Amino acid sequence: MVKEIERAGIPVVHICTVVPISLTVGANRIVPAIAIPHPLGNPSMDKEEEKELRRHIVEKALKALETEVDGQTVFED
Repeated sequence: MVKEIERAGIPVVHICTVVPISLTVGANRIVPAIAIPHPLGNPSMDKEEEKELRRHIVEKALKALETEVDGQTVFED
């Protein structure tokens, strides 16, 4: 699905917990997430820390959308 959306000219970011799977399916912009049961958060953190963590991941994904890529790119910290 990711490849087809990009083929239509719409950039896509794949936020994922298992990067090798994203690489296998051919996603071009990959942002690693936290963990399978909680990809965009960490329930062991206090509310404000978790909010900052989520904001960081979303901001990284938005930056990835703005970035021109040539092939698969993993956006690490």
